[in-house]
Amino acid sequence: MHTNKNINRLIKTAQGQLEGISKMIENGRECTEISAQLLATQSILKKVNVEILKTHLNHCIKESFESCDDKVKQEKIDEMTNLLDKILK
Repeated sequence: MHTNKNINRLIKTAQGQLEGISKMIENGRECTEISAQLLATQSILKKVNVEILKTHLNHCIKESFESCDDKVKQEKIDEMTNLLDKILK
């Protein structure tokens, strides 16, 4: 499970990398160097997203399935299905 402190640290790291990438572009650095930094930033953001979704599954989805309300259960299933569609595109 993630902690807000850990997630915020990762987000700040990604922000710093994006600022660095911007400077790299301004300074005319090699495209391959810029691309490598972009991939590193994407990796961090993917990790953040996975951690947030794990928490969502372990708390929100779990709680909705412990309730007896089928409508809420279906809404949560639809919510996750839509998110997965976006992630897998």
